[in-house]
Amino acid sequence: MEIQLPEVPMRHIFSFLDAASLLQVGQVSKYWKNIADEEHLWRNLCQRRWSISWEGLQVPSWKRLFLTHTRRERCMMRAKPQDFAYKESTDTLGLLRPLAYLSGSGPSVGEQKSVICTVSSKCMLCAWDVQEGLMIWSSPTQPTGIKRLATLPQRSLAFTLDGQETIKVWNCRDVNPLATLTMRTICSAMEVFLTDDRPVLMGFTSPSIDLEVGGALFQIGDSEGDIHTLTVPELKSVSRVNAFEHRVVYLHCSPNRKWIFASGTHQFILPKVFFADCLLKPSVGMDPLFVTLLLTFCTRACWALKCANRLTIMFRKEFFRRTAFVTFDMTAESPGGSTAIQARQIASFMLADNMDAPECMGVCDGTTIVFESGRCLFLVTIHGHLLQKFDHHRNVICYIWMDSLHVLTTSMDNYLHLYMWEEGDCHPRLQSCCHLEQKKDDKRPNCAYPIAICDNTSIVCVVSKRGQSSFLVMYSLNP
Repeated sequence: MEIQLPEVPMRHIFSFLDAASLLQVGQVSKYWKNIADEEHLWRNLCQRRWSISWEGLQVPSWKRLFLTHTRRERCMMRAKPQDFAYKESTDTLGLLRPLAYLSGSGPSVGEQKSVICTVSSKCMLCAWDVQEGLMIWSSPTQPTGIKRLATLPQRSLAFTLDGQETIKVWNCRDVNPLATLTMRTICSAMEVFLTDDRPVLMGFTSPSIDLEVGGALFQIGDSEGDIHTLTVPELKSVSRVNAFEHRVVYLHCSPNRKWIFASGTHQFILPKVFFADCLLKPSVGMDPLFVTLLLTFCTRACWALKCANRLTIMFRKEFFRRTAFVTFDMTAESPGGSTAIQARQIASFMLADNMDAPECMGVCDGTTIVFESGRCLFLVTIHGHLLQKFDHHRNVICYIWMDSLHVLTTSMDNYLHLYMWEEGDCHPRLQSCCHLEQKKDDKRPNCAYPIAICDNTSIVCVVSKRGQSSFLVMYSLNP
């Protein structure tokens, strides 16, 4: 007589299995298959594998989503240049940048339709169908140039900031924006992300600052160094917190939406990490909780995509003028009812004197760091041990784009290169996938750094050739 374990311990045991093992145990018996097909097991696998924001995602089957998304990932990893359909934009729109996905970049069970947004120097916001290579929408010409762009693909919303410090929310279908808000001071950085119950926009207003893009509350900042948190799409104020006296250039929300990193490049600005709940759900009379990191000359900061609460910062050593990296684990403890924020340093290292100072970096699983130096791409551990080195470009790498699946590099040599993450024994490794031309058979040098983004079915690059307006190069994977 066959003896079956009860469902509760069976679910617990199955929760430790990977996808291949779940599929195998599902073939043992009907009883095992029913447990192995339970939605929460496959939802957890999706979250662990891709670290994607799933809030508000309507999923008929998490198992089907996992298998579909994995198949797309493998197709992209094995693709050759001839496996992509190549399209170029033909509209004359002046200089195009920045660039962000409006839809298609997230998980999808059905056919994935990639739509991207970009800003034209002719004071317009444009949306493009990547597979067709066509512009499908453009905003009316704005009174002043658009300085910043952020998107929320989960809600198909775009956010712009213009020269009059006016924030506008667009659905990229209607002529008029969904909401408009003019800031009283100069806006410097924006971050959009999804919380558990609503989208939010967050940002700084400051004398002069760059934009950072993220996920669905909205945060911004001002000349007094304040962080403003706004609802989306209404742009109603949630909170306003003074953070710095000098200008701020970095504003990043952690993937688990628990922390907000803020910093600037001024030598007297020390980076801060805020407890996000204090900004999203402010209490009357309560000061925001944050921890100050004793670092100066911060140049980049990245939250680990697959390791909750882990932050890596790239900065310059003032005396030696060398690039260094330091990694922290953030914790929030509540002894005696009061919350205390701590940043525990777990690793650090400094680059050798003979290496060019990196401009870009990325962190995926929290144990490795990707950065460029000269024409080479490096993958090192957070302690500085070299794992991989790639030299696919003939010229200096000028741009790196990265998510939990892909790493894209561009240079002025008219090529971009695609890498994808694969699991290693101790650390994840990068697999070199394909080398694609930024513009087919055009050997003229670029006049501006090319930028690129991708999802599981498409790659889009902004190219600016001398004597021409910018144009989009759109690669979509053939079905």
